[in-house]
Amino acid sequence: MSTIRFQALKEALNRNVIKVTETQRRSTLFGSNVFNHDTMLQYLTKDAYVSVLDAIENGSKINRKIADQIASAMKEWALSKGVTHYTHWFQPLTGATAEKHDAFFETIGNDRGMEKFGGDQLVQQEPDASSFPHGGIRNTFEARGYTAWDPTSPAFIYGTTLCIPTVFVAYTGEALDYKTPLLRALHAVDTSATAVAKYFDKNVKKVNASLGWEQEYFLIDRALVNSRPDLVITGRTLLGHSPAKGQQLDDHYFGSIPQRALSFMMDLEKECMLLGIPVKTRHNEVAPNQFELAPIHEETNLAVDHNALLMDVMEKIASRHHLKVLLHEKPFEGVNGSGKHNNWSLATSTGVNLLSPGKTPMSNLQFLTFFINTIKAINENEELMRAGIASASNDHRLGANEAPPAIMSVFIGRQLTEVLRELEGVTDGKLSPEEKTDLKLNVVGKIPEILLDNTDRNRTSPFAFTGNKFEFRAVGSKANCANPMTILNTIVAKQLKEFKIEVDQLIDKKSLKKDEAIFNILREYIKKSKNILFDGNGYGIEWEKEAKKRGLSNNRTTPEALKAKISKKSLDLFSEMNVMNETECTSRYEIEIEEYVIRIQIEGRVLGDIARNHVIPTAIKYQNMMINNVTGLKNLYGTGFKKYAKEQMEIIESISRHIGDINTYINKMIEERKKAETLSIEKKASNYCNKVKPLFADIRYNCDALELLIDDELWPLTKYRELLFTR
Repeated sequence: MSTIRFQALKEALNRNVIKVTETQRRSTLFGSNVFNHDTMLQYLTKDAYVSVLDAIENGSKINRKIADQIASAMKEWALSKGVTHYTHWFQPLTGATAEKHDAFFETIGNDRGMEKFGGDQLVQQEPDASSFPHGGIRNTFEARGYTAWDPTSPAFIYGTTLCIPTVFVAYTGEALDYKTPLLRALHAVDTSATAVAKYFDKNVKKVNASLGWEQEYFLIDRALVNSRPDLVITGRTLLGHSPAKGQQLDDHYFGSIPQRALSFMMDLEKECMLLGIPVKTRHNEVAPNQFELAPIHEETNLAVDHNALLMDVMEKIASRHHLKVLLHEKPFEGVNGSGKHNNWSLATSTGVNLLSPGKTPMSNLQFLTFFINTIKAINENEELMRAGIASASNDHRLGANEAPPAIMSVFIGRQLTEVLRELEGVTDGKLSPEEKTDLKLNVVGKIPEILLDNTDRNRTSPFAFTGNKFEFRAVGSKANCANPMTILNTIVAKQLKEFKIEVDQLIDKKSLKKDEAIFNILREYIKKSKNILFDGNGYGIEWEKEAKKRGLSNNRTTPEALKAKISKKSLDLFSEMNVMNETECTSRYEIEIEEYVIRIQIEGRVLGDIARNHVIPTAIKYQNMMINNVTGLKNLYGTGFKKYAKEQMEIIESISRHIGDINTYINKMIEERKKAETLSIEKKASNYCNKVKPLFADIRYNCDALELLIDDELWPLTKYRELLFTR
């Protein structure tokens, strides 16, 4: 066994489990390190507190005098908790979080100093940060970038640093982050949804989009991960033969959580409580060493911040336990990949979930209004939704091992499908009293009863209704939720805006009553949105054929999918809803398509290095051992040695064949990369996708075949059975 692999296994097997004892109630820990409402009441003046609330609820600006008061209060609170630095915490277009720490300390002359933090430092900073992806928005000679405080997401303490959530924008005002377009999209859906919600309740003043993410991840011993160059550099195993036992028995799923993993989870959850991340659920997932955690649903902007923070915290906590968190969507071939299911809904300022049926026909008409409009929004923008979850890593996951396919569809269950069919049959125009009674009592009125026992689920559906929310199941595990949530909230905002216009026109022009106008529009929407509804097997070839007949896209790869982001339809959509201008849209496309190329390029180089510098030398070494064995048999038995060396000869020949094929495919891969580098970014991405990446499978096949042939004591790489089953 190679020295590195042996040492890694030895370390993994000799780990001492770090035990964490939960001695405090979660409620007493929750939000202790967050500048939340309770803390603000304690530290802020009344004027400052009211100003912050007004900014959160109504988007009003905070004047500089009040900002100084808030900054002073934040500083005093932070210092009381041992904090020494502050940072503007933001989410650039790398998918990770970013921070630059500054000390509160300032000199004041005469060899003296003091802790200082004012409104200027709170509200805006100029971190420059010119090396972040910008897609052509910034020039090197005018590289200013500004961070600006987002009061809707509370400041928090992590370690000894006060972290202030901020947006990140260019000198010219364009968004350079994920948060800015998300905030604009949330404002758009608030405006449109509030206008429609007032049809049913005049007291509604605001509608918030809520989000509950479910984070899947793998937890592997850190030493074992460090023994695999592919895992360290790319986040996934580029080669490795499947173990005899994987997830076939489903015995890991929802099983007893291993003690070492549980210790990590308990430590993580305690940190989450301090940071105000309301984690609630933990369990074993389908694949060995795969797990999931999920929080209570929150307002979308805060939920996105919490998920971005969580991914950073997970890694830091894991290192304390000598573990590594793998967030890649497909770190292991042949077993379940990891997603981040985004559970989305809309809630009014009056406390009503707009995607939850009520006890009266009118409240159910409200439910149907938002339910059907959401379905129509997906139907009209299914390609854009697919683009929102496109990445090199998620391409490996979609369509395999319980992950949804690349074809976007909506699953609503058999019972609600029947409700929509009955509504579709509603007579166009004014309804007779009998028709109204039949519709409201016998169709709409029965919805709560229908959903009460509705246990329909479809794990192959990308976008499924699950009782009182929609679950976007196709989002990848390491993705920033802001990207798909910006798209979803924007398209729903646009759809609700159009719905309001159409309903008002029917009321004004045809003198229809409000509920009659709503029924008529919904009826037409049901007809127009049938194509997106599907409740069957998303993996079947039959669905691919059916989806093609329906005109639904099947963009299997990221280069195909991302084109939807810069279509005229998408550019017009984001512009109309004031979410992103054309420059911001095209810059994101360029960043994402370039990232795709770079990731495939890195994987190709790593795979070539491992195959030539680890696998082939080991194969040759073992082949020489076989040759020596055959030579010895020949010396012993003379011309009759072949009778005793048949298997050895076959192994020698197989090794030579696999070595030759590996070298051939690596050379082809290098040549294809060279060709791709001469092309435009779109053609380069296409070539990396269709010419370079397919060669990975050929190289892997031959390497994995050698893994089965070569003595286990010699194989240099930690194997799947060790990565997935060593506790």
